[in-house]
Amino acid sequence: MTAPMQGLRVLEVASWLAAPSCAALMADMGADVIKVEPPSGDTYRRLYAAIMGPDFVHPTFEFDNRGKRGVVIDFEQSEGRELLLELAKDADIFVTNLTGSRLKRYGLEYDQIRAVSPQCIYSVLSAFGTKGPDAEREGFDQSAYWARSGAMSVSGDTTSAPSLCRGGYGDHTCAINLLAAILAALRVRDQSGESQYVEVTLQRTGIWTLAGDVTTTLYSRVQPQRHDIDHPNNPAWNYYKTADDRWLLLVMPMATSYWSAFSELMGYPEWAVDERFQSLNGLQKHGPEIIPQIREVIAGVNLLEWGEKLDAAGLIWAPVAELPEVVEDPSLRENGAFEVINHPRAGAIETIGAPMHIRGADIAVRGPAPELGEHSREVFSELNLGEGRLDELFRRGIVK
Repeated sequence: MTAPMQGLRVLEVASWLAAPSCAALMADMGADVIKVEPPSGDTYRRLYAAIMGPDFVHPTFEFDNRGKRGVVIDFEQSEGRELLLELAKDADIFVTNLTGSRLKRYGLEYDQIRAVSPQCIYSVLSAFGTKGPDAEREGFDQSAYWARSGAMSVSGDTTSAPSLCRGGYGDHTCAINLLAAILAALRVRDQSGESQYVEVTLQRTGIWTLAGDVTTTLYSRVQPQRHDIDHPNNPAWNYYKTADDRWLLLVMPMATSYWSAFSELMGYPEWAVDERFQSLNGLQKHGPEIIPQIREVIAGVNLLEWGEKLDAAGLIWAPVAELPEVVEDPSLRENGAFEVINHPRAGAIETIGAPMHIRGADIAVRGPAPELGEHSREVFSELNLGEGRLDELFRRGIVK
């Protein structure tokens, strides 16, 4: 099988999650990804080392950096910046999440990379974009993707405060967006023969993800309401607690199509002909009146049995799965969601594979994340700098 990005070289000058995880996906697709870190290492790597100790192999860092070759360059020094441009000469794709001022400081702006690699795809991931008042504002996915996109304002139930997204939630969504943009830019480059500039932001990815609410707000300029578990717009699109203290989610937006079967299953067949519930507007107005009965019925049976009953009735539902259940989910397992990284220190580590499949293409996890500077000598030797110069760079700490 052919690896879709085999023969392409990616130069990554980035830290944390979003941009590195995009580069990891390109490594899964066969690209030669060179991860450039400062002598202190990727900030994300340092975070876990500080918390867990330097010998701890963290599965999240492995996920975001698997399959890469790792080098260390001190680009605070002019010779380090020159060496980085030497690496860029052979790069098909340059990936960074440095702010504009830092890119300028290190001599890594688009025109400078394009000058040494005229066909390079230059891709920048930022929190809020490279223009406007927040061009230099740093941000994480919780701030830029979640809070500033508006997603946080409509999350959670009306009885609670807005909820935080989990760490990396927006980063990994943004990584797929960045990958799509890079692949499209490669197509344009192959047609035009010219370098392309790609930009993706956490905030814009956030509003794209929240498009249902954002497009409605563009029309109305009215804040959407958060879900109200006691007064849902539709009692068949709500979540309820079962006898074994689990949560059951019903997802039937077009409730009138399912209402007869649902009423029968709840033990109230009269609801199916009750004129209050014959339209979506009627369910919105009168549905809260029967929420107590639905809760009582669902609370009398455990989750597993409800699943069997709902499936038999042809109704749409899902368990609010807990993560130990998710990682054993047979649908995920049989569709190849998980793969194994063989780590030299930690042994076999199970991880999440690329979230796409191309029949006949080789897309797979290709190895562990590099140790800090693990491939420095190997990669720099490919530049034909001469053994003497390379040794001198190591001695002076320009590279490690």
